[in-house]
Amino acid sequence: MSRPSSEQVADARATERDGSEPLRPSDHVDGDGGISSPALGVVGWLRWGWRQLTSMRTALVLLLLLAIAAVPGSIFPQRMANPNGVTQWERDNPELFPILDAIQMFDVYMSAWFSAIYILLFVSLVGCILPRTKHHWKALRARPPRTPARLSRLDDHLEQRIDGDADHAAHAIDMAQAQLKAAGYRVERYDARGAFSVSAERGYLRETGNLVFHASLVGVLLAVGIGGGFAYTGQRVVVEGQTVVNALVDYSSMNRGRFVADDALSPYAMRLESFDVTYQPPAPLGSGQAGDFAANVAVREPDGAETQGTVRVNHPLGVGGGRIYLLGNGYAPTITVRDAEGTTVFSEAVPFLPQDTNMTSLGVVKIADGLPEQIGMIGFFYPTQGELDNGAKTSVYGDTLDPLLTLNVHSGDLGIDGGVPRSVYELDTTGMTQLTGGDTGVDSIELAPGETADLPNGLGTVTFEDETPEGADPASVGMTESVKRFASLQTHRDESAVFVLVFAVLAVLGLLTALFVPRRRVWVKATPDDDGVRLEYAALARGDDPTLATAIEQLRTKHLDSL
Repeated sequence: MSRPSSEQVADARATERDGSEPLRPSDHVDGDGGISSPALGVVGWLRWGWRQLTSMRTALVLLLLLAIAAVPGSIFPQRMANPNGVTQWERDNPELFPILDAIQMFDVYMSAWFSAIYILLFVSLVGCILPRTKHHWKALRARPPRTPARLSRLDDHLEQRIDGDADHAAHAIDMAQAQLKAAGYRVERYDARGAFSVSAERGYLRETGNLVFHASLVGVLLAVGIGGGFAYTGQRVVVEGQTVVNALVDYSSMNRGRFVADDALSPYAMRLESFDVTYQPPAPLGSGQAGDFAANVAVREPDGAETQGTVRVNHPLGVGGGRIYLLGNGYAPTITVRDAEGTTVFSEAVPFLPQDTNMTSLGVVKIADGLPEQIGMIGFFYPTQGELDNGAKTSVYGDTLDPLLTLNVHSGDLGIDGGVPRSVYELDTTGMTQLTGGDTGVDSIELAPGETADLPNGLGTVTFEDETPEGADPASVGMTESVKRFASLQTHRDESAVFVLVFAVLAVLGLLTALFVPRRRVWVKATPDDDGVRLEYAALARGDDPTLATAIEQLRTKHLDSL
Protein backbone atom coordinates (compact mmCIF):
# COMPACT_ATOMS: atom_id res chain seq x y z
CA MET A 1 0.00 0.00 0.00
CA SER A 2 1.51 3.37 -1.08
CA ARG A 3 2.09 6.19 1.36
CA PRO A 4 0.04 9.43 0.99
CA SER A 5 1.74 12.35 -0.73
CA SER A 6 2.64 15.57 1.00
CA GLU A 7 -0.29 17.40 -0.74
CA GLN A 8 -2.79 14.82 0.58
CA VAL A 9 -1.39 15.19 4.08
CA ALA A 10 -1.73 18.96 3.85
CA ASP A 11 -5.35 18.69 2.67
CA ALA A 12 -6.17 16.33 5.52
CA ARG A 13 -4.69 18.74 8.06
CA ALA A 14 -6.71 21.60 6.52
CA THR A 15 -9.87 19.53 6.82
CA GLU A 16 -9.21 18.85 10.49
CA ARG A 17 -8.56 22.55 11.08
CA ASP A 18 -11.58 24.21 9.43
CA GLY A 19 -13.91 21.22 8.78
CA SER A 20 -14.02 21.76 5.01
CA GLU A 21 -12.88 19.67 2.07
CA PRO A 22 -10.95 21.51 -0.65
CA LEU A 23 -12.39 19.42 -3.51
CA ARG A 24 -16.05 19.68 -2.39
CA PRO A 25 -18.11 22.75 -3.34
CA SER A 26 -19.60 24.81 -0.54
CA ASP A 27 -23.18 24.06 -1.67
CA HIS A 28 -22.65 20.27 -1.87
CA VAL A 29 -25.51 18.21 -0.47
CA ASP A 30 -23.23 16.92 2.27
CA GLY A 31 -21.61 20.27 2.88
CA ASP A 32 -22.21 22.65 5.71
CA GLY A 33 -23.21 25.54 3.51
CA GLY A 34 -26.83 26.03 2.36
CA ILE A 35 -27.91 25.26 -1.19
CA SER A 36 -28.12 28.44 -3.23
CA SER A 37 -30.69 28.63 -6.03
CA PRO A 38 -31.59 31.49 -8.33
CA ALA A 39 -34.58 33.60 -7.39
CA LEU A 40 -37.60 32.69 -9.51
CA GLY A 41 -39.49 35.92 -9.26
CA VAL A 42 -43.17 36.37 -10.07
CA VAL A 43 -42.86 35.23 -13.68
CA GLY A 44 -40.82 32.20 -12.69
CA TRP A 45 -43.34 31.09 -10.09
CA LEU A 46 -46.18 31.57 -12.57
CA ARG A 47 -44.33 29.47 -15.14
CA TRP A 48 -43.68 26.78 -12.53
CA GLY A 49 -47.35 26.76 -11.49
CA TRP A 50 -48.50 26.52 -15.11
CA ARG A 51 -46.21 23.55 -15.75
CA GLN A 52 -47.53 21.79 -12.66
CA LEU A 53 -51.14 22.46 -13.62
CA THR A 54 -50.73 21.29 -17.22
CA SER A 55 -48.96 18.06 -16.38
CA MET A 56 -50.78 14.81 -17.11
CA ARG A 57 -50.35 13.75 -13.49
CA THR A 58 -52.27 16.82 -12.32
CA ALA A 59 -55.01 16.17 -14.89
CA LEU A 60 -55.47 12.62 -13.58
CA VAL A 61 -55.60 13.85 -9.97
CA LEU A 62 -58.21 16.48 -10.89
CA LEU A 63 -60.26 13.87 -12.74
CA LEU A 64 -60.22 11.69 -9.64
CA LEU A 65 -61.18 14.66 -7.46
CA LEU A 66 -64.07 15.47 -9.79
CA ALA A 67 -65.38 11.92 -9.41
CA ILE A 68 -65.06 12.12 -5.63
CA ALA A 69 -66.71 15.56 -5.53
CA ALA A 70 -69.73 14.17 -7.42
CA VAL A 71 -70.39 11.57 -4.69
CA PRO A 72 -72.37 13.95 -2.39
CA GLY A 73 -74.69 14.62 -5.32
CA SER A 74 -75.87 11.02 -5.13
CA ILE A 75 -76.13 11.01 -1.32
CA PHE A 76 -78.05 14.23 -0.70
CA PRO A 77 -81.13 15.34 -2.71
CA GLN A 78 -80.35 18.13 -5.16
CA ARG A 79 -82.50 21.22 -5.63
CA MET A 80 -82.07 20.94 -9.39
CA ALA A 81 -83.55 17.44 -9.65
CA ASN A 82 -85.51 16.89 -6.43
CA PRO A 83 -86.61 20.09 -4.71
CA ASN A 84 -89.26 18.27 -2.70
CA GLY A 85 -86.61 15.89 -1.40
CA VAL A 86 -84.55 18.85 -0.18
CA THR A 87 -87.58 20.23 1.66
CA GLN A 88 -88.22 16.86 3.26
CA TRP A 89 -84.55 16.51 4.26
CA GLU A 90 -84.68 19.95 5.89
CA ARG A 91 -87.80 18.97 7.81
CA ASP A 92 -86.22 15.71 9.01
CA ASN A 93 -82.83 17.25 9.91
CA PRO A 94 -83.46 20.86 11.00
CA GLU A 95 -80.17 21.19 12.91
CA LEU A 96 -77.83 19.67 10.34
CA PHE A 97 -79.47 21.20 7.26
CA PRO A 98 -78.09 24.79 7.64
CA ILE A 99 -74.53 23.47 7.93
CA LEU A 100 -74.76 21.27 4.84
CA ASP A 101 -76.61 23.95 2.91
CA ALA A 102 -73.85 26.45 3.70
CA ILE A 103 -71.28 24.21 2.01
CA GLN A 104 -73.67 23.67 -0.94
CA MET A 105 -74.29 19.96 -0.43
CA PHE A 106 -77.76 20.35 -1.95
CA ASP A 107 -76.40 22.20 -5.00
CA VAL A 108 -73.30 20.10 -5.61
CA TYR A 109 -73.08 20.45 -9.37
CA MET A 110 -73.50 24.24 -9.18
CA SER A 111 -71.30 24.77 -6.12
CA ALA A 112 -68.19 26.91 -6.12
CA TRP A 113 -65.88 24.05 -5.15
CA PHE A 114 -67.22 21.66 -7.79
CA SER A 115 -66.95 24.40 -10.43
CA ALA A 116 -63.35 25.13 -9.35
CA ILE A 117 -62.33 21.49 -9.88
CA TYR A 118 -64.24 21.46 -13.16
CA ILE A 119 -62.49 24.59 -14.49
CA LEU A 120 -59.04 23.50 -13.32
CA LEU A 121 -59.50 20.14 -15.03
CA PHE A 122 -60.54 21.89 -18.23
CA VAL A 123 -57.50 24.20 -18.16
CA SER A 124 -55.19 21.30 -17.31
CA LEU A 125 -56.44 19.19 -20.20
CA VAL A 126 -56.15 22.06 -22.68
CA GLY A 127 -52.64 22.82 -21.44
CA CYS A 128 -51.70 19.15 -21.95
CA ILE A 129 -53.29 18.74 -25.35
CA LEU A 130 -52.02 21.81 -27.22
CA PRO A 131 -48.25 21.21 -26.80
CA ARG A 132 -48.63 17.49 -27.47
CA THR A 133 -50.67 18.18 -30.60
CA LYS A 134 -47.99 20.53 -31.91
CA HIS A 135 -45.27 17.98 -31.21
CA HIS A 136 -47.32 15.18 -32.79
CA TRP A 137 -47.89 17.24 -35.93
CA LYS A 138 -44.18 17.81 -36.31
CA ALA A 139 -43.48 14.10 -35.77
CA LEU A 140 -45.97 13.17 -38.49
CA ARG A 141 -44.18 15.40 -41.00
CA ALA A 142 -40.69 14.27 -40.03
CA ARG A 143 -38.78 11.56 -41.90
CA PRO A 144 -38.27 8.17 -40.27
CA PRO A 145 -34.92 8.03 -38.43
CA ARG A 146 -31.75 6.83 -40.10
CA THR A 147 -30.82 3.19 -39.96
CA PRO A 148 -28.54 2.52 -36.95
CA ALA A 149 -24.98 1.52 -37.85
CA ARG A 150 -25.12 -1.61 -35.68
CA LEU A 151 -28.52 -3.23 -35.82
CA SER A 152 -27.19 -6.23 -33.90
CA ARG A 153 -27.31 -4.19 -30.71
CA LEU A 154 -31.10 -4.24 -30.76
CA ASP A 155 -32.88 -7.01 -28.87
CA ASP A 156 -35.13 -7.96 -31.79
CA HIS A 157 -32.59 -8.62 -34.52
CA LEU A 158 -32.41 -11.33 -37.20
CA GLU A 159 -29.84 -12.06 -39.91
CA GLN A 160 -30.00 -13.95 -43.17
CA ARG A 161 -27.44 -14.45 -45.93
CA ILE A 162 -28.28 -14.85 -49.61
CA ASP A 163 -26.24 -15.16 -52.77
CA GLY A 164 -25.73 -12.11 -54.92
CA ASP A 165 -23.94 -8.82 -55.36
CA ALA A 166 -24.72 -5.12 -54.93
CA ASP A 167 -27.54 -5.26 -57.48
CA HIS A 168 -29.19 -8.09 -55.59
CA ALA A 169 -28.81 -6.12 -52.32
CA ALA A 170 -30.48 -3.05 -53.83
CA HIS A 171 -33.28 -5.23 -55.23
CA ALA A 172 -33.81 -6.85 -51.82
CA ILE A 173 -34.21 -3.42 -50.19
CA ASP A 174 -36.61 -2.35 -52.93
CA MET A 175 -38.78 -5.38 -52.18
CA ALA A 176 -38.62 -4.73 -48.43
CA GLN A 177 -39.57 -1.10 -48.96
CA ALA A 178 -42.63 -2.07 -51.01
CA GLN A 179 -43.73 -4.65 -48.45
CA LEU A 180 -43.36 -2.28 -45.50
CA LYS A 181 -45.21 0.47 -47.30
CA ALA A 182 -48.05 -1.93 -48.14
CA ALA A 183 -48.21 -2.88 -44.44
CA GLY A 184 -48.90 0.73 -43.47
CA TYR A 185 -45.40 1.86 -42.52
CA ARG A 186 -43.92 5.24 -43.34
CA VAL A 187 -40.70 4.37 -45.15
CA GLU A 188 -37.48 6.17 -46.01
CA ARG A 189 -34.58 4.82 -48.02
CA TYR A 190 -31.03 5.22 -46.70
CA ASP A 191 -28.13 3.96 -48.85
CA ALA A 192 -24.56 4.72 -47.79
CA ARG A 193 -21.04 3.21 -47.77
CA GLY A 194 -21.91 0.26 -49.91
CA ALA A 195 -24.88 -0.76 -47.77
CA PHE A 196 -28.55 -0.47 -48.66
CA SER A 197 -31.27 -0.02 -46.05
CA VAL A 198 -34.82 1.09 -45.51
CA SER A 199 -36.18 2.67 -42.31
CA ALA A 200 -39.88 2.30 -41.52
CA GLU A 201 -42.12 3.31 -38.69
CA ARG A 202 -45.79 3.17 -37.83
CA GLY A 203 -48.06 3.52 -34.81
CA TYR A 204 -48.48 7.30 -34.82
CA LEU A 205 -52.18 6.52 -34.72
CA ARG A 206 -51.57 5.53 -31.10
CA GLU A 207 -50.69 9.10 -30.15
CA THR A 208 -53.51 10.38 -32.36
CA GLY A 209 -55.97 8.22 -30.42
CA ASN A 210 -54.49 9.48 -27.17
CA LEU A 211 -55.01 13.08 -28.25
CA VAL A 212 -58.53 12.34 -29.49
CA PHE A 213 -59.34 10.78 -26.11
CA HIS A 214 -58.18 13.82 -24.15
CA ALA A 215 -59.74 16.27 -26.61
CA SER A 216 -63.03 14.39 -26.30
CA LEU A 217 -62.88 14.78 -22.52
CA VAL A 218 -62.59 18.53 -23.05
CA GLY A 219 -65.55 18.31 -25.44
CA VAL A 220 -67.62 16.51 -22.80
CA LEU A 221 -66.74 19.17 -20.24
CA LEU A 222 -67.72 21.95 -22.64
CA ALA A 223 -70.94 20.23 -23.70
CA VAL A 224 -72.01 19.65 -20.11
CA GLY A 225 -70.90 23.07 -18.87
CA ILE A 226 -72.35 25.16 -21.70
CA GLY A 227 -75.27 22.89 -22.56
CA GLY A 228 -76.45 22.88 -18.96
CA GLY A 229 -77.08 26.61 -19.22
CA PHE A 230 -79.63 26.02 -21.99
CA ALA A 231 -81.34 22.97 -20.43
CA TYR A 232 -84.45 22.86 -18.27
CA THR A 233 -86.36 20.24 -16.31
CA GLY A 234 -89.92 20.65 -15.04
CA GLN A 235 -92.25 18.39 -13.08
CA ARG A 236 -96.02 18.48 -12.84
CA VAL A 237 -98.95 16.30 -11.88
CA VAL A 238 -101.65 15.84 -14.51
CA VAL A 239 -105.05 14.28 -13.75
CA GLU A 240 -107.02 12.32 -16.33
CA GLY A 241 -108.98 14.73 -18.49
CA GLN A 242 -106.84 17.71 -17.47
CA THR A 243 -105.13 19.93 -20.05
CA VAL A 244 -101.85 21.71 -19.31
CA VAL A 245 -99.71 24.02 -21.40
CA ASN A 246 -95.94 24.12 -21.69
CA ALA A 247 -95.52 27.30 -19.66
CA LEU A 248 -93.68 28.10 -16.45
CA VAL A 249 -96.91 28.71 -14.51
CA ASP A 250 -98.18 25.19 -15.24
CA TYR A 251 -95.20 23.40 -13.68
CA SER A 252 -95.13 22.38 -10.03
CA SER A 253 -91.34 22.81 -10.03
CA MET A 254 -88.98 24.07 -12.70
CA ASN A 255 -85.19 23.99 -12.83
CA ARG A 256 -83.71 25.83 -15.78
CA GLY A 257 -80.26 26.87 -16.87
CA ARG A 258 -79.04 30.42 -16.55
CA PHE A 259 -79.51 31.04 -20.29
CA VAL A 260 -83.12 29.80 -20.47
CA ALA A 261 -85.45 32.78 -20.92
CA ASP A 262 -89.08 32.93 -19.83
CA ASP A 263 -90.26 32.53 -23.43
CA ALA A 264 -87.84 29.72 -24.31
CA LEU A 265 -90.39 26.93 -23.78
CA SER A 266 -92.09 25.62 -26.91
CA PRO A 267 -95.80 26.54 -26.82
CA TYR A 268 -98.06 23.51 -26.89
CA ALA A 269 -100.99 22.09 -24.91
CA MET A 270 -101.17 18.52 -23.62
CA ARG A 271 -104.19 16.62 -22.35
CA LEU A 272 -103.98 13.37 -20.36
CA GLU A 273 -106.66 11.28 -22.05
CA SER A 274 -106.26 8.22 -19.84
CA PHE A 275 -103.81 6.39 -17.63
CA ASP A 276 -103.77 2.64 -18.11
CA VAL A 277 -102.39 0.21 -15.53
CA THR A 278 -102.49 -3.56 -15.69
CA TYR A 279 -102.46 -5.50 -12.41
CA GLN A 280 -101.85 -9.14 -11.70
CA PRO A 281 -105.14 -10.68 -10.49
CA PRO A 282 -105.40 -11.51 -6.79
CA ALA A 283 -103.56 -14.81 -6.32
CA PRO A 284 -100.97 -16.30 -3.99
CA LEU A 285 -98.11 -15.41 -6.37
CA GLY A 286 -97.57 -11.90 -7.67
CA SER A 287 -100.95 -10.57 -6.54
CA GLY A 288 -101.43 -6.86 -6.94
CA GLN A 289 -98.24 -6.23 -8.86
CA ALA A 290 -98.52 -3.68 -11.65
CA GLY A 291 -97.39 -4.98 -15.01
CA ASP A 292 -97.51 -1.92 -17.27
CA PHE A 293 -98.06 1.83 -17.01
CA ALA A 294 -99.16 3.93 -19.98
CA ALA A 295 -100.08 7.61 -19.98
CA ASN A 296 -102.08 8.32 -23.16
CA VAL A 297 -101.82 11.99 -24.08
CA ALA A 298 -103.04 14.27 -26.85
CA VAL A 299 -100.73 17.12 -27.85
CA ARG A 300 -102.03 20.23 -29.63
CA GLU A 301 -99.52 22.42 -31.44
CA PRO A 302 -99.95 26.22 -31.83
CA ASP A 303 -101.15 25.72 -35.42
CA GLY A 304 -104.01 23.53 -34.20
CA ALA A 305 -102.55 20.19 -35.26
CA GLU A 306 -103.21 17.45 -32.71
CA THR A 307 -101.20 14.26 -32.25
CA GLN A 308 -101.64 11.25 -29.99
CA GLY A 309 -98.85 9.70 -27.96
CA THR A 310 -98.10 7.38 -25.07
CA VAL A 311 -95.61 7.87 -22.25
CA ARG A 312 -94.28 4.73 -20.57
CA VAL A 313 -91.58 4.02 -18.02
CA ASN A 314 -88.19 4.34 -19.76
CA HIS A 315 -89.98 5.21 -23.00
CA PRO A 316 -90.29 9.03 -23.08
CA LEU A 317 -92.35 10.96 -25.60
CA GLY A 318 -90.66 13.65 -27.68
CA VAL A 319 -92.67 16.87 -27.82
CA GLY A 320 -91.62 20.41 -28.68
CA GLY A 321 -87.90 19.68 -28.73
CA GLY A 322 -88.01 18.07 -25.28
CA ARG A 323 -88.82 14.68 -23.81
CA ILE A 324 -91.65 13.83 -21.44
CA TYR A 325 -90.90 11.11 -18.86
CA LEU A 326 -93.28 9.19 -16.61
CA LEU A 327 -92.11 9.46 -12.99
CA GLY A 328 -95.07 8.18 -10.98
CA ASN A 329 -98.81 7.78 -10.78
CA GLY A 330 -101.65 7.51 -8.33
CA TYR A 331 -105.31 8.18 -7.71
CA ALA A 332 -107.07 11.53 -7.73
CA PRO A 333 -110.52 11.25 -6.11
CA THR A 334 -112.92 14.00 -7.15
CA ILE A 335 -114.10 15.71 -3.95
CA THR A 336 -116.93 18.24 -3.85
CA VAL A 337 -117.58 20.47 -0.84
CA ARG A 338 -120.80 22.47 -0.47
CA ASP A 339 -121.82 24.98 2.16
CA ALA A 340 -124.94 24.72 4.34
CA GLU A 341 -127.09 26.22 1.57
CA GLY A 342 -125.86 23.64 -0.98
CA THR A 343 -123.61 26.02 -2.93
CA THR A 344 -120.53 24.34 -4.31
CA VAL A 345 -117.38 25.94 -2.90
CA PHE A 346 -114.86 23.29 -3.96
CA SER A 347 -114.90 20.55 -6.60
CA GLU A 348 -111.62 19.15 -7.85
CA ALA A 349 -109.82 15.90 -8.51
CA VAL A 350 -107.26 15.87 -5.68
CA PRO A 351 -104.06 13.82 -6.21
CA PHE A 352 -103.42 11.41 -3.36
CA LEU A 353 -99.81 10.27 -3.01
CA PRO A 354 -99.26 6.47 -2.75
CA GLN A 355 -97.78 5.26 0.53
CA ASP A 356 -97.29 1.55 -0.23
CA THR A 357 -97.31 -0.94 -3.09
CA ASN A 358 -101.07 -1.50 -2.72
CA MET A 359 -101.66 2.21 -3.41
CA THR A 360 -102.81 3.24 0.07
CA SER A 361 -102.71 6.98 -0.63
CA LEU A 362 -102.53 10.18 1.39
CA GLY A 363 -104.00 13.52 0.30
CA VAL A 364 -104.91 16.95 1.58
CA VAL A 365 -107.90 19.18 0.79
CA LYS A 366 -107.78 22.89 1.73
CA ILE A 367 -110.92 25.09 1.69
CA ALA A 368 -109.86 28.70 2.17
CA ASP A 369 -113.06 30.48 1.07
CA GLY A 370 -116.79 29.85 0.88
CA LEU A 371 -117.33 28.39 4.38
CA PRO A 372 -117.79 30.17 7.71
CA GLU A 373 -114.18 29.26 8.55
CA GLN A 374 -111.18 27.78 6.79
CA ILE A 375 -110.98 24.02 6.94
CA GLY A 376 -108.39 21.46 5.95
CA MET A 377 -108.98 17.75 5.49
CA ILE A 378 -106.36 15.03 5.70
CA GLY A 379 -107.59 12.01 3.80
CA PHE A 380 -106.61 8.43 3.08
CA PHE A 381 -107.75 6.64 -0.04
CA TYR A 382 -107.91 2.83 -0.14
CA PRO A 383 -108.45 1.42 -3.68
CA THR A 384 -109.48 -1.97 -2.23
CA GLN A 385 -110.22 -1.54 1.45
CA GLY A 386 -109.17 -4.03 4.09
CA GLU A 387 -108.25 -4.14 7.76
CA LEU A 388 -105.07 -4.93 9.65
CA ASP A 389 -104.96 -7.04 12.81
CA ASN A 390 -105.23 -3.90 14.97
CA GLY A 391 -108.36 -2.75 13.16
CA ALA A 392 -106.67 -0.02 11.12
CA LYS A 393 -107.76 0.27 7.53
CA THR A 394 -105.42 -0.44 4.64
CA SER A 395 -105.49 -1.30 0.94
CA VAL A 396 -105.07 -4.95 -0.01
CA TYR A 397 -104.98 -4.48 -3.80
CA GLY A 398 -103.83 -1.73 -6.14
CA ASP A 399 -106.90 -1.55 -8.36
CA THR A 400 -110.20 0.07 -7.32
CA LEU A 401 -112.23 -3.04 -6.53
CA ASP A 402 -113.74 -1.66 -3.31
CA PRO A 403 -112.59 1.97 -2.93
CA LEU A 404 -112.97 3.93 0.29
CA LEU A 405 -112.09 7.53 1.20
CA THR A 406 -111.61 8.62 4.84
CA LEU A 407 -111.27 12.26 5.92
CA ASN A 408 -110.21 13.96 9.15
CA VAL A 409 -111.42 17.56 9.29
CA HIS A 410 -109.50 20.46 10.88
CA SER A 411 -110.70 24.05 11.20
CA GLY A 412 -108.70 27.23 11.70
CA ASP A 413 -106.04 29.24 9.92
CA LEU A 414 -104.53 27.34 6.96
CA GLY A 415 -101.52 29.66 6.97
CA ILE A 416 -101.88 30.59 3.31
CA ASP A 417 -102.69 34.27 3.83
CA GLY A 418 -99.24 35.24 5.10
CA GLY A 419 -97.49 34.99 1.73
CA VAL A 420 -95.39 31.98 2.76
CA PRO A 421 -95.46 29.16 0.15
CA ARG A 422 -97.22 26.03 1.37
CA SER A 423 -97.19 22.56 -0.11
CA VAL A 424 -100.52 21.40 -1.51
CA TYR A 425 -99.70 17.87 -0.31
CA GLU A 426 -99.26 18.82 3.37
CA LEU A 427 -101.45 20.40 6.02
CA ASP A 428 -99.87 22.27 8.93
CA THR A 429 -102.30 21.66 11.77
CA THR A 430 -100.50 24.01 14.16
CA GLY A 431 -103.14 26.37 15.56
CA MET A 432 -105.99 24.40 14.00
CA THR A 433 -108.75 22.47 15.77
CA GLN A 434 -109.36 18.85 14.83
CA LEU A 435 -113.08 18.16 14.40
CA THR A 436 -113.14 14.46 13.40
CA GLY A 437 -110.95 11.44 14.02
CA GLY A 438 -108.17 11.02 16.54
CA ASP A 439 -109.03 11.98 20.11
CA THR A 440 -112.05 14.11 19.16
CA GLY A 441 -114.54 11.36 19.88
CA VAL A 442 -116.08 11.90 16.46
CA ASP A 443 -115.53 9.23 13.82
CA SER A 444 -113.64 10.07 10.68
CA ILE A 445 -115.73 10.66 7.58
CA GLU A 446 -115.88 7.53 5.42
CA LEU A 447 -117.11 7.74 1.84
CA ALA A 448 -117.53 5.30 -1.01
CA PRO A 449 -117.81 6.63 -4.59
CA GLY A 450 -121.06 8.58 -4.98
CA GLU A 451 -121.66 9.05 -1.22
CA THR A 452 -122.11 12.33 0.64
CA ALA A 453 -121.50 13.11 4.33
CA ASP A 454 -122.13 16.14 6.55
CA LEU A 455 -119.22 18.25 7.74
CA PRO A 456 -119.03 18.94 11.52
CA ASN A 457 -120.64 22.00 13.11
CA GLY A 458 -123.10 22.39 10.22
CA LEU A 459 -120.38 23.69 7.90
CA GLY A 460 -121.83 21.89 4.87
CA THR A 461 -121.32 18.58 3.07
CA VAL A 462 -118.57 16.68 1.33
CA THR A 463 -119.12 14.29 -1.58
CA PHE A 464 -116.87 11.62 -3.08
CA GLU A 465 -117.86 11.79 -6.75
CA ASP A 466 -118.31 8.57 -8.72
CA GLU A 467 -116.51 8.74 -12.09
CA THR A 468 -117.60 5.29 -13.32
CA PRO A 469 -118.48 5.52 -17.05
CA GLU A 470 -121.86 4.32 -18.18
CA GLY A 471 -121.88 0.63 -19.08
CA ALA A 472 -118.80 -0.30 -17.04
CA ASP A 473 -118.98 -3.35 -14.78
CA PRO A 474 -117.65 -2.37 -11.32
CA ALA A 475 -117.13 -6.03 -10.43
CA SER A 476 -114.66 -6.64 -13.25
CA VAL A 477 -111.01 -6.70 -12.21
CA GLY A 478 -109.14 -3.79 -13.73
CA MET A 479 -112.31 -2.27 -15.26
CA THR A 480 -113.45 -0.17 -12.32
CA GLU A 481 -112.98 3.51 -13.18
CA SER A 482 -114.83 5.18 -10.32
CA VAL A 483 -111.76 7.23 -9.44
CA LYS A 484 -109.57 9.27 -11.75
CA ARG A 485 -105.85 8.64 -11.91
CA PHE A 486 -103.01 11.11 -12.16
CA ALA A 487 -99.58 10.88 -13.77
CA SER A 488 -96.45 12.60 -12.51
CA LEU A 489 -94.68 13.81 -15.67
CA GLN A 490 -91.28 15.37 -16.14
CA THR A 491 -90.39 17.50 -19.14
CA HIS A 492 -86.68 17.62 -19.90
CA ARG A 493 -84.86 19.44 -22.67
CA ASP A 494 -81.11 19.29 -23.08
CA GLU A 495 -79.75 19.80 -26.59
CA SER A 496 -76.22 19.09 -25.41
CA ALA A 497 -77.01 15.38 -24.96
CA VAL A 498 -76.15 14.67 -28.62
CA PHE A 499 -72.79 16.39 -28.29
CA VAL A 500 -72.03 14.53 -25.06
CA LEU A 501 -72.82 11.25 -26.80
CA VAL A 502 -70.59 12.10 -29.79
CA PHE A 503 -67.66 13.11 -27.61
CA ALA A 504 -68.13 10.05 -25.40
CA VAL A 505 -68.00 7.74 -28.43
CA LEU A 506 -64.90 9.54 -29.72
CA ALA A 507 -63.28 9.19 -26.29
CA VAL A 508 -63.89 5.43 -26.27
CA LEU A 509 -62.58 5.03 -29.82
CA GLY A 510 -59.52 7.13 -29.03
CA LEU A 511 -58.83 5.14 -25.88
CA LEU A 512 -59.11 1.82 -27.71
CA THR A 513 -56.77 3.09 -30.42
CA ALA A 514 -54.24 4.27 -27.86
CA LEU A 515 -54.34 0.92 -26.08
CA PHE A 516 -54.17 -1.51 -29.00
CA VAL A 517 -52.19 0.21 -31.77
CA PRO A 518 -48.45 -0.58 -31.33
CA ARG A 519 -45.81 2.06 -31.95
CA ARG A 520 -42.72 0.50 -33.60
CA ARG A 521 -39.79 1.11 -35.92
CA VAL A 522 -38.42 -1.47 -38.35
CA TRP A 523 -35.19 -1.58 -40.36
CA VAL A 524 -34.08 -3.84 -43.17
CA LYS A 525 -30.45 -3.61 -44.22
CA ALA A 526 -28.58 -5.37 -47.06
CA THR A 527 -24.78 -5.37 -47.11
CA PRO A 528 -22.96 -6.99 -50.04
CA ASP A 529 -19.58 -8.65 -49.31
CA ASP A 530 -17.34 -11.35 -50.72
CA ASP A 531 -19.65 -14.14 -49.47
CA GLY A 532 -22.86 -12.68 -50.96
CA VAL A 533 -25.42 -10.38 -49.32
CA ARG A 534 -26.01 -10.15 -45.60
CA LEU A 535 -29.61 -9.24 -44.75
CA GLU A 536 -30.44 -7.79 -41.34
CA TYR A 537 -33.91 -7.31 -39.88
CA ALA A 538 -34.37 -5.30 -36.67
CA ALA A 539 -37.21 -3.64 -34.80
CA LEU A 540 -37.65 -1.32 -31.84
CA ALA A 541 -40.88 -0.66 -29.96
CA ARG A 542 -41.88 2.43 -28.04
CA GLY A 543 -43.35 0.96 -24.92
CA ASP A 544 -44.40 -2.61 -24.33
CA ASP A 545 -44.98 -4.58 -27.53
CA PRO A 546 -45.08 -8.36 -26.92
CA THR A 547 -45.73 -9.09 -30.60
CA LEU A 548 -42.61 -7.35 -31.86
CA ALA A 549 -40.47 -10.50 -32.16
CA THR A 550 -43.24 -12.28 -34.05
CA ALA A 551 -43.69 -9.32 -36.37
CA ILE A 552 -40.00 -9.18 -37.31
CA GLU A 553 -39.94 -12.95 -37.91
CA GLN A 554 -42.97 -12.66 -40.19
CA LEU A 555 -41.32 -9.80 -42.03
CA ARG A 556 -38.19 -11.87 -42.70
CA THR A 557 -40.20 -14.87 -43.90
CA LYS A 558 -42.34 -12.80 -46.26
CA HIS A 559 -39.34 -10.90 -47.55
CA LEU A 560 -37.32 -14.01 -48.27
CA ASP A 561 -40.29 -15.63 -50.00
CA SER A 562 -40.58 -12.62 -52.30
CA LEU A 563 -36.90 -12.88 -53.16
